[in-house]
Amino acid sequence: MDKPSFPVTQLTLCTPIFYEKIDKLPSLIPKYTEFLLCFDINPTQSRSIEPVPDQFLDNLIFTGQKSPDNLQQEVSLPQGKYIFLQHRGTAPLEQYEWLDLAIEQQKDGLWERHKLGNILYVRYLHEDDMFVTQVFRVMEGEPS
Repeated sequence: MDKPSFPVTQLTLCTPIFYEKIDKLPSLIPKYTEFLLCFDINPTQSRSIEPVPDQFLDNLIFTGQKSPDNLQQEVSLPQGKYIFLQHRGTAPLEQYEWLDLAIEQQKDGLWERHKLGNILYVRYLHEDDMFVTQVFRVMEGEPS
């Protein structure tokens, strides 16, 4: 996987994006289906400029799938301020690939002195005939 050629951007999500809670992400992500993963980040690793990849994530909090009828709105990507990265490609990123993105995102965010939360969101979607993997990290306050 190539490293992203664009900087970490700030994103303000004005309304939450809702998902139906599911047991786990399918082994093959189908086209035109949207998923959201939410993880706790290890508190020690979340403040490190050189986090250890094998220790970065703590627990999977939930997995969600976008429901076409939107009747099941059990989990969400909440409204708020985030640092944000995305990758577009012919296939969705594997966990080790988006984890590399999340670590680079953290390094850039800390370098810019952002206060980052301990929650990581990974969103899979399909648009313009490309798989898109997005990584969101909550910004808790203004740069110090």
